Amino acid sequence: MPLSFIDTNILLYSNDDHDAAKQSIATRLIHDLYVQHDAVVSIQVLQEYAVNAIAKLKLAPEITRRRVELFSRFHVVIPQPEHVIAALDLQRLHAFSFWDAMIVQSARAANCAILYSEDMHAGQTIAGLTIINPFAAVEPKLRKARGAVKGRGK
Repeated sequence: MPLSFIDTNILLYSNDDHDAAKQSIATRLIHDLYVQHDAVVSIQVLQEYAVNAIAKLKLAPEITRRRVELFSRFHVVIPQPEHVIAALDLQRLHAFSFWDAMIVQSARAANCAILYSEDMHAGQTIAGLTIINPFAAVEPKLRKARGAVKGRGK
């Protein structure tokens, strides 16, 4: 099976108790990729996860540390100067933010076929790397359910 890069948001959803549907999908995806030895992250993803798990999800630092240790068992991309240069080119060519371009470049550097992310251009393929939003099938249902709940109060 081809290698798959996991963006920070997927890791964060695996710990987000406020969205059970996305938490379930993220947890299953991470587990499956880990078992198949196909999971890839970068140093950037580990850093973003650590900061946001503590600040936004309010996870205890010890739990966050254990999760980072677990995610460090994946293939980990350590960016090199040439990755930064390539990310600048991606930023210019595809209108990504620099940090998203670094994620894409890290995935490309690891020869990933898939980049799982909620935040990027789902369905887009860049130099053989396809961006997939694993929550895409769930999101219309969530929007519909949230709309129904909002409508009840009227």
